[in-house]
Amino acid sequence: MSVSPSCSLGCTCRNHPVHPSMRVREALEAYLAENGFTVAAYRDAWTRASFFGLPFWVPNTARHRWAIMLHDLHHVATGFGTDLPGEGEISAWEARRAGMRALGLYVGGIVLGGAIFGMVISPRRTLAAYRAAPSPMSSLFGAEASYESLLDLTVGELRARLDLPAHGLAEGTRRLHPDAPKAPARVVAAA
Repeated sequence: MSVSPSCSLGCTCRNHPVHPSMRVREALEAYLAENGFTVAAYRDAWTRASFFGLPFWVPNTARHRWAIMLHDLHHVATGFGTDLPGEGEISAWEARRAGMRALGLYVGGIVLGGAIFGMVISPRRTLAAYRAAPSPMSSLFGAEASYESLLDLTVGELRARLDLPAHGLAEGTRRLHPDAPKAPARVVAAA
């Protein structure tokens, strides 16, 4: 994919993948803004989720908090969206990459459920994401690096660490969950 003519090199619009030279910290900020998420929500006792548009709350245990922070970095690296098929893709990719033991029963169940749901609603995309993870046990869930050190990498360095192509895995425009802000955030990295 190439950068559209109306976008600068560091643009994070949904029409193309985050550029490999952008810092992970900046790309994460753009991802969170684009989806209406916040860093503060990582510390909340409960996390809002939805299933077929029906909202519900899940406990944000220490293990869940750790996993969701890394899950969001996986979104940044792969480029998978946050709509239902995109969550199916990322869940299938994570299930193959992480293995369920690394995640524990609660978080592993969420990931496995997302992958199974993805196979129901978007089987081709979900299976392609699963197949795009040829190296089991190489997700951020097994990384020994600190979260802060991951944020200091460039997106290209993060993708290389995850053995991903330079521009991630997602094809086409990133689609967002239904509760995302209607006007996507545009964050441009400083030159």
